[in-house]
Amino acid sequence: MATDADQLTIDELARRTGMTVRNIRAHQSRGLLPPPEVRGRTGFYGAEHASRIELIRELQVDGFKLEAIGRLLESAGGSSEEVLRFTRAVKAPFEDEQPQVISAEELAERWGGAETDPRIVRKAERLGILRALGDGNFEELSPRLARAGAELAALGIPASTALDVAAMLRKHSDAVAKEFVELFIREIWKPFEAEGRPETRLPEVREALERLRPLASDSLLAVFQLAMSDAVEERFGRELERMQKGH
Repeated sequence: MATDADQLTIDELARRTGMTVRNIRAHQSRGLLPPPEVRGRTGFYGAEHASRIELIRELQVDGFKLEAIGRLLESAGGSSEEVLRFTRAVKAPFEDEQPQVISAEELAERWGGAETDPRIVRKAERLGILRALGDGNFEELSPRLARAGAELAALGIPASTALDVAAMLRKHSDAVAKEFVELFIREIWKPFEAEGRPETRLPEVREALERLRPLASDSLLAVFQLAMSDAVEERFGRELERMQKGH
C-alpha cells in the first residue's frame, strides 16, 4: 500500500528536497534518479527519490562530479546505501585518535620552555601537528605524537629539533602512504574498472579499502621496528668498537 511519502508529485519532491524541478528532471535524464511510478498521467515519487537526492547533494559537497556519482551508482546496482558506505570508506580518516585541546601555557610547559616560540608553533601547524583555535588554545591532532614530543623534551631534546625529526618522518610517511594508495588503485581499483565495475564487486572493493587501513599501519610499524633494530645495532656497534680502540 502506498504511503503519503510515495505520493509526491515532482513539484512536491522539489519543495521537500529544496531542489528545482529542472534539476530533478536533469538527474533523471542522467540516470541518477530512478523513474517515478506513473499512475494515470502523473508520475509519483517516494522516499527513495528523496534519499537519492540527498545522497547526490552530499557527494557533490564532497567534490564528486555528477558523472562520477553516476558511475558509483551504476557500480552499486543503484543502491544508495552501498554508494554511501563506499564513499564514507574513502573519506574516513586513517588515524584512530581523537584530537585534544591544549592551552598555550600547557604547550610551552610540554615543550620545555617558559614561552612558546611563534616560529616553532607555525612549523608545528605546517606539519599538521597543531591547529590554532584563535582563543589562545591549540588543537593537537595526534595526542600520541604530542606525548612523544613531551618525552623527547624530558630527555633534553629541544622542540625545534623534535619538529625537524617530525618533518623528516612526515616526508617519508607521505611517500609510504602514496605507495599503499597506488597499490590499491593498481591491484584492486583498476581491475574492478576493467571488468566494467560489476555491482556485485563494489562491496568487495569497499572492504578491501577498509582493510587497507590497519594493514598499512601494521606493515609500516613492523618494518620500522626491524629497521630500528638494525640501525641501533649497527650504530652502537661502531660506537663500542671506537671505545674499544680508544683503550
